[in-house]
Amino acid sequence: MAWRELGKKRIYMNFTRALTATPFRHLTGSNFASTFAAQSVYASAKCMTDFINQSSQGVAGFGTETKECGIRCFHASSQFWARSDGPLGLKTPKRVKYVRRDGRNQPPVKAPYVRPNVTANKSNPDKTVEIFEGMTLVELAKRTGKSVSSLQDILTNVGEKVESEFELLNMDVAELAAMEAGINVKRLHSSEGSEILPRSAVVTVMGHVDHGKTSLLDALRQTSVAAREAGGITQHLGAFVVVMPSGASITFLDTPGHAAFSAMRARGAAVTDIVVLVVAADDGVMPQTLEAMSHAKAANVPIVVAINKCDKPGANPEKVKLQLASEGLLLEEMGGDIQVVEVSATEKIGLDNLEEALLLQADMMDLKARIDGPAQAYVVEARLDKGRGPLVTTIVKAGTLVCGQHVVVGSQWGRIRAIKDMAGKLTQRATPAMPVEIEGLRGLPMAGDDVIVVHSEERARMLSSGRQRKYEENRLRNKMIEDKPTTSDDSMEVPLRVELPVIVKADVQGTVQAVTDALKTLNSAQVLVNVVHVGVGALSQSDVDLAQACGACIVGFNVKSPPTALSQAATRASIKIILHRVIYHLLEEIGNLIIEKAPGTSETHVAGQAEVLNIFEIKGSKSKGPDVKIAGCRVIDGSVTRSAAMRLLRSGEVVFEGRCTSLKREKQDVDTVKKGSDCGVVINNWYDFQIGDVIQCLEQVVRKPKFIKSESGAVRIEC
Repeated sequence: MAWRELGKKRIYMNFTRALTATPFRHLTGSNFASTFAAQSVYASAKCMTDFINQSSQGVAGFGTETKECGIRCFHASSQFWARSDGPLGLKTPKRVKYVRRDGRNQPPVKAPYVRPNVTANKSNPDKTVEIFEGMTLVELAKRTGKSVSSLQDILTNVGEKVESEFELLNMDVAELAAMEAGINVKRLHSSEGSEILPRSAVVTVMGHVDHGKTSLLDALRQTSVAAREAGGITQHLGAFVVVMPSGASITFLDTPGHAAFSAMRARGAAVTDIVVLVVAADDGVMPQTLEAMSHAKAANVPIVVAINKCDKPGANPEKVKLQLASEGLLLEEMGGDIQVVEVSATEKIGLDNLEEALLLQADMMDLKARIDGPAQAYVVEARLDKGRGPLVTTIVKAGTLVCGQHVVVGSQWGRIRAIKDMAGKLTQRATPAMPVEIEGLRGLPMAGDDVIVVHSEERARMLSSGRQRKYEENRLRNKMIEDKPTTSDDSMEVPLRVELPVIVKADVQGTVQAVTDALKTLNSAQVLVNVVHVGVGALSQSDVDLAQACGACIVGFNVKSPPTALSQAATRASIKIILHRVIYHLLEEIGNLIIEKAPGTSETHVAGQAEVLNIFEIKGSKSKGPDVKIAGCRVIDGSVTRSAAMRLLRSGEVVFEGRCTSLKREKQDVDTVKKGSDCGVVINNWYDFQIGDVIQCLEQVVRKPKFIKSESGAVRIEC
């Protein structure tokens, strides 16, 4: 046992090595070997020294060399004693039962997936950094939170060579690097060292629908735009320059007042210097009036109130002023700084006072802008012309826009072929506060995009491709968020919801967005309006093919009627084409289509009531069947139908519900008994009738949604 313990502590290896390495030519016979083996087997670790002495005495006659051999055989290092768990003894260690593992027959264990710590660049749609001309790579790295080496790699991949991290970067290069790193950017333009000159004021006319905004502008510029608008209401965002009798020029933006064009009003407030809030004196403050006030306050733009239609008999300007003051507008008459002018567009009353108020407000603001250098412009509207291609209406904010420059507008790029003013005349350049129409872009941008002038076509391509990729990522991310199912209780009944695919085509980009947003407001719990495609321009064969593939209807707003061949192809494919020029009529027809397509909600209604006046009993037999109790009733409301379900009420409480098995009138089987008539009713599995009970006839009715239209023009579907 001691030998096994010594073997566990690797002592026996020293014995074996010593026996094989020591010359035994001095030993006689096997006396020493037997003595050594016997002693080593029964000796403990504490008797090591005694055993060495006995061995030395037994072989004393062999000289000094033999003694050295004995000592050598029992040598152990200090590392071994430090490694030992405790004193060596004769205790046998416990044997652990060996369990055979059949690993070949066992399936592999599936360990939980642990996501690796990847340090790759990830898109952060919520983070936006400000960039400016002449910033260094170190400054860009601090703002984006990326390392300098990673930004250098990005610039190398896009073809931009940066020698040093302190080298000044162009604003386009900085935007490229930030976009590749997944960061949104905001450009900061500096006017230092540039020529600053006074500019004209940009005035946006806002207000409720049909309050006379366009008529007021017609009176100012002596033209008739409202007469050319479908339905007499503005449905586009128009920009034009009006030269006042005093010689000063003002750029006006006319915004629609309908509830569907909220985004257009927001864009108008974002680019303007002064907001003219038009309120009808006979109508007062309306919902779109409040919305226009909120847009102006959000853009931090001063307001000038024009109370229109003061010539009408029911006009009450004082009431309008009190309403505006109650909404938080501090008017001049009440100690505030907001000017109020009473005008009449039809009678041309008070126009001089309005002009004076606008010029005074512009003088107090001291409007100036940079004249030289690359231009900064804002897209007011965009449309697609059949012969000229994409046309973009812009207002220059700073710099000078020159024909022939390469520009990037949103995610589109191009080279300016021509510049036209709002009168349709060609010009070579556009200065600040000047609305112009440019052509030459490769695609149609979105209304509200910024126009950026770049140095070369290659730079324009790179910026455009990067923005398109970023736009597509954001679109897919938003689509995933919209399509993400909401968690609901399994016990709750999920209503049936059908889908109405729609293809939207309109004349200009801003109208496309307005119609799309208005259609999405018609979503309900039963019908989902899915806009599968939007576009600018007339209807084409590709629209019909797409509608046939996805079963959609085509909505055209302010577009020309399709050719006869296209209409016939749509009719053969059972595709519905809806064409309108007024937003009211379009939303009303789409609402009726949604109501028609909706599955509706099944409800139980009381079709009639009958009062039990007497009870009759017919005895049964083996041939006739069991006993039958008949309730003699009189119909007191509605009608009673044999095929309907019956509900028995006693003292106002429901006692039983079941099917009607027999309905007779004057011993004749009938299907329906109307109000005022007597009848006999038999209800399946119910025999306990009492005089005075009320039997209700129940019917299942499918209730369709309702199309609700408010006074402000907003529409919705109520289920």
